[in-house]
Amino acid sequence: MRRIRASVIGIDQGTEDLFSDFATGGDMWTGSGPRERRKPVTFSEPYRQPPVVQVAVSLWDVDHGANLRADLLAENVTEQGFDLVFRTWSDTRVARARMTWLAIGEIGSDDDWQV
Repeated sequence: MRRIRASVIGIDQGTEDLFSDFATGGDMWTGSGPRERRKPVTFSEPYRQPPVVQVAVSLWDVDHGANLRADLLAENVTEQGFDLVFRTWSDTRVARARMTWLAIGEIGSDDDWQV
């Protein structure tokens, strides 16, 4: 468990379109084996320390002829942002994907002193 001792907690959220490979014939739709897409995300304002970030699928358009495989995560989380990561493998075919994210952590206050 992460304990946050702060008078000001910041909650930031967003939705990111990661790819649409069906229209372009990209490797998520036409490829096989391990594949990955990353998208850098910047927070609305910086946190005091790296926040907790949760990611989820909000749209997943896949081919029904293969098993559905995905690994979703937030990597390289800093005070300013993180990398949104989608991975798949084997014969899974993904036409397009959209992900949502939620970040919670301590932010600065108007009462903070600049020394």
